[in-house]
Amino acid sequence: MSASVNPIRILAVDDHPLIREGIAAVLQGEPDILLVAEASNGRDAIEQYRAHQPDVTLMDLQMPEMNGIDAIQAIREDFPDARIIVLTTYSGDAQALRAFKAGAAGYLLKNMLRKELMETVRSVHAGRKRVPPEIAIDIAEHHSDDLLTEREVEVLRQVAEGNANKIIADQLKISEETVKAHMRSILSKLGANDRTHAVTIAVKRGIISI
Repeated sequence: MSASVNPIRILAVDDHPLIREGIAAVLQGEPDILLVAEASNGRDAIEQYRAHQPDVTLMDLQMPEMNGIDAIQAIREDFPDARIIVLTTYSGDAQALRAFKAGAAGYLLKNMLRKELMETVRSVHAGRKRVPPEIAIDIAEHHSDDLLTEREVEVLRQVAEGNANKIIADQLKISEETVKAHMRSILSKLGANDRTHAVTIAVKRGIISI
């Protein structure tokens, strides 16, 4: 059976219509690849996956209602063999690691769509993993780092919003001393000089988004 008779069926998930149009444009004219469905958020992605059971899903991470990582986990719970490629503008190692732990098989930066999409889709469909070299290097570089705890991430999100320790303590229902202790730990783990530096590093690595 030829590739054009039995193409790789694609589900494209992104909350920006222009990105979905861009994906459709890149896929158009490829005899072995067919776009069968689109979704604009994680919940919609799960429904479309169930309805179409595509061969490969292209999944954005930052979306309303349900983010891409939660959608990947939900799809993989029901369909353990689902092959999902993350499409994102963020190159952070922490976010990439979360995506792979959730079950993603590939990771592709949106600025590489035109150049890398076809090869990434075919590679993942064939059962291989695809990670951009620069992200693989970042993951390797930070693999032995102490990860921030969930509480430390919550504190850092509050810092990113410009909140002082007292407000953070009130918001999280902990003492100011506990907030200070969390901040000391965060600065140490991230190798940051101060609060602003910690936020900058965390955003760059995909630990938090602002």
